[in-house]
Amino acid sequence: MTSKQETEETLNPRTTKYEFLGPPGALLITIGVPVMAYALYFGCSETSNGCPPPLNSIQNRIINAVTEQEWWASLWDIEAFLMYLAWYLFCVVSWAILPGDWIEGVLLRTGGKKKYKINAFSTFLLTMGIATGYIMRFGPQSFTFIYHKWVGLMTASLVMSVVQALGVYAASFRKGALLALGGNSGNPIYDFYIGRELNPSIGSFDVKSFNELRPGLILWVLIDISMACEQAVRRGSFSNVTYSMWLVLVFQAFYVADGLYNEPAVFTTMDITTDGFGFMLAVGDLLWVPFVYSLQARYLVFRPVDFGGLAALGIFAVNALGYYIFRTSNGEKNDFRNGRNPKSLQFITTERGSKLLISGWWGVSRHPNYFGDLLMAFAWSLPTGFETPVTYFYVIYFAVLLIHRQRRDDENCEKKYGKDWEKYKKLVPYRIIPYVY
Repeated sequence: MTSKQETEETLNPRTTKYEFLGPPGALLITIGVPVMAYALYFGCSETSNGCPPPLNSIQNRIINAVTEQEWWASLWDIEAFLMYLAWYLFCVVSWAILPGDWIEGVLLRTGGKKKYKINAFSTFLLTMGIATGYIMRFGPQSFTFIYHKWVGLMTASLVMSVVQALGVYAASFRKGALLALGGNSGNPIYDFYIGRELNPSIGSFDVKSFNELRPGLILWVLIDISMACEQAVRRGSFSNVTYSMWLVLVFQAFYVADGLYNEPAVFTTMDITTDGFGFMLAVGDLLWVPFVYSLQARYLVFRPVDFGGLAALGIFAVNALGYYIFRTSNGEKNDFRNGRNPKSLQFITTERGSKLLISGWWGVSRHPNYFGDLLMAFAWSLPTGFETPVTYFYVIYFAVLLIHRQRRDDENCEKKYGKDWEKYKKLVPYRIIPYVY
């Protein structure tokens, strides 16, 4: 073995441990995620005869799906595809031309640091300005096309996800590529799904962080706005849009705006620092986030829920509490990581020299930010009432996702800190929800 080969294997060691039950699980999720996204639409829409529809109705729809060519043809809409492509290109151009600072990410195994351009919030503001002006000029009817071209737009985002995942997988075999520690198993099905290359880029354009913050997240808000416009058209004007729709729109738009405004924080998350970019992140960012997370707003178009100001205030309070926990806990963490401790929080020092917080929100649970996130997710579903469990799908899915992330994080910390992590767990026993989990 040459020294060059040894260096390559040291830098990009072979992955020896699978997640998601290995290649069979990766294949199942690769197929299952798009299927679930379509199922949530066809199983909970104006034409689905219920939300979810009765079992015999589901059986009939499956039979029709197989036998009726027109149904299959509805999945592809060339106009919707061109709209989606124009949207993605708009995000790329905005990244390129809008001003923004360049910041360094975490230290890589190569010894260097990758630089990222910070202008996602500017892209969001530009998009909201254009959308608002368009609606004011042409009326709410002009912005309902997302609701009416839903399936075509989902298919377009799926095509974009597959193309990108295939492209970065193929590009990861070039010489000098820095691979993700968890995505170099040698199994193409697994590596395609989990992501083989850590930071696929085209020049200074980082594909992973771009997808994480721009096309899907901002489209999520545009979808909610389109749903509010559709409800306004059906009910006569924006003044007749329900409190429930306004709450969902405001909650989710604020969540996205806050995330984009605090863009630098994403570069310390596992998605950026640890995970490769493959189909998992591509389909999650481009298809799952905008078209599944907006389920509540879409539901309220054809099942409007009316309630008074007192109920609205109560739901608002739940979301505000979740946001307060989420933002203040993240603030404590970010301050501490950057060498600041304005609240004089207590901590322990590990044998490695690292410091772990054991007071403040981080003394209450090991992932208090996840707890805040879950409270907000619950508040987003409450405006839909309790007629169907489908609109609470996001809360259930998000809980599973966060528990999985928490377990991955705990496993990594146990390897990193050894016996100090056991000591830390005794001081902070609760994983996410204080006194519950």
